[in-house]
Amino acid sequence: MQTIAGYLGSDHKRCDDIFAAAETSVSSNDWDDAAKQLAAFAEALEHHLSMEEQVLFPEFESATGMVDGPTRVMRMEHQQLRSILEVLKDTLAKRDADGFFGYAETFNTMIQQHNMKEESILYVMTDNVLAGRRDEVIGAMREVGASA
Repeated sequence: MQTIAGYLGSDHKRCDDIFAAAETSVSSNDWDDAAKQLAAFAEALEHHLSMEEQVLFPEFESATGMVDGPTRVMRMEHQQLRSILEVLKDTLAKRDADGFFGYAETFNTMIQQHNMKEESILYVMTDNVLAGRRDEVIGAMREVGASA
């Protein structure tokens, strides 16, 4: 049986790999590929955040009654990540490699800390709280954006 932690943790890795490809393209001054990779990353990240915000967090909050707990912190961090991603897009559009890597360093630090909190705390709690409904919750997350 797949766990929520396993499903979303592997999606973190997928997103990380796409972002790394964008960084590689910027370092090679391959701006067209960098734009393509960053757009793919933005789409993958938004899908991941939407799975959490539309399905996982509400399910967790409903099951535990905790609405001011870890999910509130994760939502705030999601907004911070989205804001930095917009700045990254701007630096890429200007073909500003130094600016891109400066913000990429901040972004990477934030997202790694964020992912670690999710993987080591929130996802573990969610797997425990929603143990009897894991397949249903994972299925609902898979459907996020499927009809878009």
